[in-house]
Amino acid sequence: MATNNANWFVQTSDFVNKLSACDREILFNLAEQQYYSKTDLVFSAGTESEYVYILKTGQIKIYELSSQGKEVILWFCFPGEVFGLSEITRGALRSVYAQTCAPSKVYLIKRTAFNNFLVQHPDASMAIIDLLSCRLRGLSDMLTNLTADDVTSRIIKLLIRMSMLYGAQKQDMLCLNMHLTHQEIADMVSASRQTVSSIISQLKKEGLLFVENNSIYIHKSSLPEHLKHNWQYN
Repeated sequence: MATNNANWFVQTSDFVNKLSACDREILFNLAEQQYYSKTDLVFSAGTESEYVYILKTGQIKIYELSSQGKEVILWFCFPGEVFGLSEITRGALRSVYAQTCAPSKVYLIKRTAFNNFLVQHPDASMAIIDLLSCRLRGLSDMLTNLTADDVTSRIIKLLIRMSMLYGAQKQDMLCLNMHLTHQEIADMVSASRQTVSSIISQLKKEGLLFVENNSIYIHKSSLPEHLKHNWQYN
């Protein structure tokens, strides 16, 4: 069983399925649907925060741009997840980008309507607080890892975290059931694509992970001791 300190890793961020059937129906009645092709921007930094979004199908990446124009990926959104939340109380301009990684269908809900829904549905409000708390903890850990870990450790920790959130445990392995490019990994751990490719090749040689059908498998028994201490599994 995971420790309390690690429980946040395995909490689903599927906001929709945390709602009661009644709350879910009310929320979707407030929404309109829109289709986006792969690589479309749902919103950009500097634009008005008119809507809150719930992903119906597809995949979205949330990222910032550095002063040099480099993407810094903050997280990925999967079906059932809500995004575009940071500005809902203040109505400030967007500070990040939301871009599709695959053809996606998205629910759009007016910011004012979503705020009113949260006021009237406290269970939904608590689910949003829980979601934002998990995201804040994740970003905090990413920042700590950037300052305290070498690139290899950052890559391993990222793959573990993504596997715990969006993958599965199979015997002595964790399986990340999503396709992550080396460039995307680099954009999440602040490294070059060439460095990431070199490290992943080395990890394959050491038997710590292997890739099959776009899924990444991590051998838990091969993890370095300090990572075994930080993450415990069922």
